[in-house]
Amino acid sequence: MDAAFTAEQDEIRRTLRDLLAKHSGPGEVRAAVRTAEGHDRALWRRLAQELGLPGLALPEEYGGAGCTATELALACEETGRALLPSPLLATAVLAAPLIAALGTPAQRAGLLPRIADGALTAALAVPGGSMAAALGLTADNRSGGWAGGGRAGGVQARLGDGGWRLYGEADRVLDGHSAGLLLVAAHTGGYPRSRTLLFLARAEAEGLTRTRLTSMDETRPLARVELRDTPAELLGSDEAADVCGALAATGRTAAAHLAAEAVGAAAGALARTVAYVKEREQFGRAIGSFQAVKHRLADLYVRVEAARSAAYHAAWDPAAGPLALAQALEAARTVAGEAVQLHGGIGFTWEHEAHLYVKRAAGDELLFGPVHRLRDHAAGQAGLFGDVTPDGLVHGVAVR
Repeated sequence: MDAAFTAEQDEIRRTLRDLLAKHSGPGEVRAAVRTAEGHDRALWRRLAQELGLPGLALPEEYGGAGCTATELALACEETGRALLPSPLLATAVLAAPLIAALGTPAQRAGLLPRIADGALTAALAVPGGSMAAALGLTADNRSGGWAGGGRAGGVQARLGDGGWRLYGEADRVLDGHSAGLLLVAAHTGGYPRSRTLLFLARAEAEGLTRTRLTSMDETRPLARVELRDTPAELLGSDEAADVCGALAATGRTAAAHLAAEAVGAAAGALARTVAYVKEREQFGRAIGSFQAVKHRLADLYVRVEAARSAAYHAAWDPAAGPLALAQALEAARTVAGEAVQLHGGIGFTWEHEAHLYVKRAAGDELLFGPVHRLRDHAAGQAGLFGDVTPDGLVHGVAVR
């Protein structure tokens, strides 16, 4: 593995960092999350049209830049550093790879170019708010429990004379309130022959209701999606497609990008804290000159750099994504908590920017973790506990 970045990769990082430093400060972030979309539409258009951000990892034949997961991970690190509220994660990291993997040639040709140029945003809707399980990050997604198990829960799909129809609801759908396209995981075949498929539902579809939820982290807008006999299109042409396998493959790559984003957030919180302790004086000295403060900051620096190394490795080898994500989420949580402490009394006020990092760290772990489940499942997959059954048992002993 060559750990050195190319000049083009360094330029992507530098350009994006400079742009976000000018247009995505704490004030702009707070203003963006309070809009109906939950993000700055003008900034998103600029990121899409000038930098090609949503199409960075898409093939050139579909209007993308044809880059690798590494370039997108570097971009995610910078958006994480700025806590940028944007549809990048939901659209480019989760939805676009599934369309590319499972879609028909017509679906790919019709959707991916619009995603690449920023004209279309998309969201992955899975029932029960179980995103981590659906992506195979914290459990084996082939058991189907996360999707309702074919019973009354989850989203049900029925094929009739007029095509596919969906009925059910999905909670905690990332950017689900504003996405122009929903990828809905639904059950079909009834309980005896139940299988999970992915369907495309347009934002304007009949019977589709979307409600933005109050979330801990406002920079990650979540929504409840309700489907009442909603017309939908099957993603792909084969009902026997390995949807769970595609979700798990997307989950591994997404974990690498999420890890990079969490590292960026941790690094941003640390940089702001270092700048603060250099200015804040106590007993006639900057508090950053005290040995105890230096030691705490040094420990945080080591955590961030270790998590960054893991995230970069995962961008090169997605199989390491879940473990890298666990390490990055833990680093982000620790750094954000220490940032509040080292800012002293002002750090405890809700108005201070340190709380943006605390909420991002806590919200990401709720949505894509928790850390101990990520590590537990990765250890089981690696065979550290022996043979693990799909329900998480080792020789009849639960490891969850």
